[in-house]
Amino acid sequence: MTGGAGLCGRSAAAWLESALMLGLSRLRDSFAYTPRTLKLVWRSSKAASLALGALTLAAAVLPLGVAYVGKMIMDAVVARDERATLVWVSVELGLVAALALAQRGLSLTRQLLGARLSNDIHALILEKALSLELRHFEDSEFYDQLTRARREASSRPASIVTESFSLVQNLITLAGYAAMLVSFSGFAVLALVLAAIPATVAEARFSGAAFRLRNWRSPEARRLNYLEYVLANDGHAKEVKLFGLGPMFLERYRALAASFYREDSALAVRRAGWSYGLSLLGTAAFYGCYGAMAVSAAAGRLSLGEMVLYVAAFRQGQQAFQAVLAGVGGMYEHNLYMSNLFQYLSIPTDVPPALPSGGSPAVSPSVLPSVVPAVLNDGALDRGVRFEGVGYRYAGQSRWALRGIDLHIPSGQSLALVGHNGAGKTTFIKLLTRLYEPTEGRILLDGKDLRAWDLDELRRRIGVVFQDFNQYQLTLRENVGLGSLDHLADEPRIERAVSEGGAEEVVTAVPGGLDAQLGRWFKDGVELSGGQWQKIALARAFMREQADILVLDEPTAALDAEAEHAVFQRFRSLSKGRTTIVISHRFPTVRMADRILVLDGGRIVEEGTHDELVARGQRYARMFALQAEGYL
Repeated sequence: MTGGAGLCGRSAAAWLESALMLGLSRLRDSFAYTPRTLKLVWRSSKAASLALGALTLAAAVLPLGVAYVGKMIMDAVVARDERATLVWVSVELGLVAALALAQRGLSLTRQLLGARLSNDIHALILEKALSLELRHFEDSEFYDQLTRARREASSRPASIVTESFSLVQNLITLAGYAAMLVSFSGFAVLALVLAAIPATVAEARFSGAAFRLRNWRSPEARRLNYLEYVLANDGHAKEVKLFGLGPMFLERYRALAASFYREDSALAVRRAGWSYGLSLLGTAAFYGCYGAMAVSAAAGRLSLGEMVLYVAAFRQGQQAFQAVLAGVGGMYEHNLYMSNLFQYLSIPTDVPPALPSGGSPAVSPSVLPSVVPAVLNDGALDRGVRFEGVGYRYAGQSRWALRGIDLHIPSGQSLALVGHNGAGKTTFIKLLTRLYEPTEGRILLDGKDLRAWDLDELRRRIGVVFQDFNQYQLTLRENVGLGSLDHLADEPRIERAVSEGGAEEVVTAVPGGLDAQLGRWFKDGVELSGGQWQKIALARAFMREQADILVLDEPTAALDAEAEHAVFQRFRSLSKGRTTIVISHRFPTVRMADRILVLDGGRIVEEGTHDELVARGQRYARMFALQAEGYL
């Protein structure tokens, strides 16, 4: 029996130790991201932060004064002292008015600070997005991180601020009430503390479960948002209606939303049941102490005023302590969600360090050395673009998108890239514009490694129109002018770009001309045809008059063959003296280039002029013959 009792004692001790360690771990986790969040708050508005602190202190201290004055009123009433009664009632009125003002001020300050902080946090998320590389936006896991960060950005930082200051407020209030109760009974203070702990532990567990549930289903949450976007977006409306896709997508939306509801409601019901059951412990503790105080007052051991004070102190103290524990539980939940925000903000960009002026690295496959030699070709002898052993492989892929690319494009030469879809043509352009960094090898512009160029300076030298160019829901003038932000208000330059891009007929066709709102998202917006949008995109590229490298990546796919030929004839005449790179599947356009590269499987398989490649009778010649048959 003794051994059994000892074993039970050790088990109980081990359980208590485990519970204590878990509690300390939860307490530490509850404030893991609080300091960083408070720094964001301070940076967002120093004045509001100071006001919040001052009002919190006032809201914490004033209830103690109200409780004490209530005792004094009761004692004055029992003593039949009318003057003292009126004085203390007046004092209580002033304290209650001050408390109401402090609480209203707190509410207003929290509201204003929360709105300001929400704007700043969203701007911080977008600023981070601008610093990330294209590869991040092609990764589904990144979108899960972005979704989790944005989902709580409006509420969680402000909630941490509110909970932090409320926690301080309730701790101060609790300390005051505990000091009052100690003079009655130390056991009352102990009962106040112990009765509230189980409910708080349960709340923290449910908070963690809710966080894990929402994080786990982030991909499905994005799917729900996507279905909503497809059903309510002008870009999808035509096919959704013509192919009768609406009911299918709506059914998928409803099924997914219903599964979310089932999961959330099941957790909410369990949470409410446990919270109610455990809250009864606190209620029982209060009425137990209330009964003891009432008996003491009836027996004459307490004055009526003292009983009123102690009952108010216990009730308010219990509420303050429950608020403290709930605040800790809330902080635990808020910090879990803030971890999503800070993990997103800490995503490494892996941008290679800038090279010394005039330097270029010798790059080994897949790895950039920490120290790179400052060796360059003579810029005067090597004007243009040079690829040296360039390869690129997408993250998580075993197949190379490009491999073994050795190529020199002299300044002023026109180059055409042809090949089947997936041959690596667009990847080639993205490497040239430093949207991607080579996995191996290096790319030089005028003898200088691209990584040694200032990124803004490099991109000012390159004008690009991608096949998936953007259609901005802005005015026509802005759609063109965005090609060179520094010249957004330069009317002659915009008009010249419109002419060079062949978009003059678009300007004359829409009401309002250059000031016409494009797209259907905003009032009086005009929707353009695919060909008209492409002409606007071409005009946007011609805004970059300083660009000496022009790239067209299938930008005329929506134009007919005659219109495309006219665009490229104009493009060719306007780009004299510039290096031009054209990707097209139409050979009348391709044959205008000085030089043609045929890509297949990420490698250069043929190179030469149109006549040379046709004469060889290989891949290019077969592709040309197949397209020529289509015109017969």
